[in-house]
Amino acid sequence: MINTTQKEAYHRDGYLIMPQLFSQEEIDLLYSVATDQSVVNQAFDLNDQSGKKTKLTLWFTAGDDSFGLMSRSKRLVEGVQTLLGEGEVCHFHSKVMQKEPRVGGSWEWHQDYGYWYKNGFLFPEAMISVMVALTDATIENGCLQVLKGTHKMQRFEHLFAGEQQGADMDFVTEAEKVSELVYCELKAGDVLFFHSNILHRSEANLSEYARWSVISAYNLSYNKPFREKHTSCIEPVQVVDDQALLASGQRVVNQADFLSKDKEITLQDLK
Repeated sequence: MINTTQKEAYHRDGYLIMPQLFSQEEIDLLYSVATDQSVVNQAFDLNDQSGKKTKLTLWFTAGDDSFGLMSRSKRLVEGVQTLLGEGEVCHFHSKVMQKEPRVGGSWEWHQDYGYWYKNGFLFPEAMISVMVALTDATIENGCLQVLKGTHKMQRFEHLFAGEQQGADMDFVTEAEKVSELVYCELKAGDVLFFHSNILHRSEANLSEYARWSVISAYNLSYNKPFREKHTSCIEPVQVVDDQALLASGQRVVNQADFLSKDKEITLQDLK
């Protein structure tokens, strides 16, 4: 799926967009599950610096529901394997990002490893995030922005910005001077692979159109965290065929190990 040129681009830039990796029929199915009460009722809010709310639903184990079949699909797991290299691919967690029209908040500049460092992972190179666009993501509705190549700068200190953890802005300001800002606009069905240390953010959604996506985070099994209690991150993924998602029909996310806001380790310093 990912050729040598694309792999080189990922390691050079810190991200890679793969267009239309999921069909419209698959996206319609996933969106129906994302908007089901089984997901929506498990969402929690994080305030950005302006007070707008960013909303997400996060769970750890990839099961037999539609999102579990998506994150365990051959196309995603093989893509992760190609980009991370040797090791057993494990599913750390998946989260549905719910950025509603006019009210969906921003995400401050951060690195995912800025969060995952606090979970006790030692090797950022063994981790990756994979975003599947469930709706079109545009500049107007707050698509993801990255600072190209900043994954090579390693981890910055992360401090509270609202209820979120944001990268130290002195370092971000310097990074902006030498790194190109890229707006990762996506069509529904496109997939964005991005490095655990790349600086990224998103603006609030001030448009009339929702921006929904699901992000699955992966880890290689040798990267064993010393603070994270959920074991999915060190259990190799049970890969399913790409056809499994549609063949199984709509399967809502029931009996998942959802994360609650009061258990989020990066928020503990607020208490």
